[in-house]
Amino acid sequence: MTFTDSLVDIPVRLDFDQLVPRFSRAVASLDHAATGELDRAGVDPALRELVRLRASQLNGCAYCVDQHANDGRAAGVTDQKLHAVAIWRDSGLFTAAERSALELTESVTRLSETHVPDAVVDHARAVLGEEQLAALLSLIVAINAWNMIGVTTRCWPVHRTAG
Repeated sequence: MTFTDSLVDIPVRLDFDQLVPRFSRAVASLDHAATGELDRAGVDPALRELVRLRASQLNGCAYCVDQHANDGRAAGVTDQKLHAVAIWRDSGLFTAAERSALELTESVTRLSETHVPDAVVDHARAVLGEEQLAALLSLIVAINAWNMIGVTTRCWPVHRTAG
């Protein structure tokens, strides 16, 4: 038996895109709007993927974790840094801007627990500026929407890669 023989398929619960296509397109439009705001505010594509990856890790969205790790690599994030996103607080691999964005991501993603303290927003504003803070918030809202859909429906299976 090879390693790939032992992998388990995770069944799709709902074909979300097929069942509610207008809503699915609306979420995609939300994501595109957030990307436009990130472009306008000058937020680095690598930082965007770190934010998307961390929110997806926290929410347990297998598809999004896989997708944004790959997108992060394509944006120039090293494998070492991608592996360290889950423990960013204890890693010296992240810049002040990345740390602030990841802190904001965790606080917003865990909204019911944190209520996003003033200190988190104030720190992000001081490090990133208001425009980048607002743009990153739009991204965090969008990725959390995708994660809610992906975790609940499992509608986008992770495609296995060789290796």
